[in-house]
Formats: sequence, structure tokens, C-alpha cells
Amino acid sequence: MPQSSETTYYTLLGLHPWASVIDIRRAYRELSKHYHPDTTELPANIATEKFQQINEAYATLSSPDRRLSYDFKIGYSRFGVIQAPSDLNRPVSNPYEWSKSAYLDANDRPLSSGEIFALFILGLTLVGCLLLAIAIAIFRGEAIA
Repeated sequence: MPQSSETTYYTLLGLHPWASVIDIRRAYRELSKHYHPDTTELPANIATEKFQQINEAYATLSSPDRRLSYDFKIGYSRFGVIQAPSDLNRPVSNPYEWSKSAYLDANDRPLSSGEIFALFILGLTLVGCLLLAIAIAIFRGEAIA
């Protein structure tokens, strides 16, 4: 994140620019309870000013379009940029190491429980179809080859 001498909306809410919408809402609620002019023990003018800053930060960061333009304004990009490999001038005869790739390889992670369940159902369906085909062949009197 670019270093700046001025306070950003993220630092005002005590968040990192990667914060989710839920984190932003949670931080806003906590700070608004703390700085609301009717509930704080701070002087009214300080509490009102801080509360208005928090409201402005929340209004900007809770709207996806406004947050995107604000991030652009402060120089923060939420989108990862794929860099060219440092060994771009390597000889062509050397095989490319796919582990350096920015793309996710399906072998780099374990299967989720949903994927395992789907594979189990597919296997069960295959076995069921084979048994059904054998049963139909037996009842028709055809020989199994």
C-alpha cells in the first residue's frame, strides 16, 4: 500500500485495503458507537467531527463503485498484476517450470469435501449402471461377453 502523510479511509476505520465488506461494516459499527455525539464522553465538537469522518469513510468504502474509484485515487489496486518471469531470456530448450506460474494448478491443493462427494456419487452411478446392464442382460438371457 502506498505510504501517504494523509489519513486514508482505511486507516480511519482501522482496516487494511484488503478488508471485506463485512469487516468494513463491523469496524464502522464499533467506531460509530464509540464516537457518536450522544453516547461518547468526548467533547461534542470533536465527537461530531470524528463521527462525520467515519460516516464519510463508510459511505465510500461500502459502495463498490465509490470504493474502486477511491482505491484508484489513493494508488491502491485490488487486482493482482501478473509479472513477466525474471528468466524471460532463458534458452528455449530448457523446460518451463510450471510451479513458477501465476496460475493455479489443480494439483496444488487437496480436494474439498464437496468435490470428494461428487466423485463418490459419480462412481456410485457408474457401478449402478454396470450392475443394471448386467441384470438386464441376465433377464433377457443374453450371454455376458
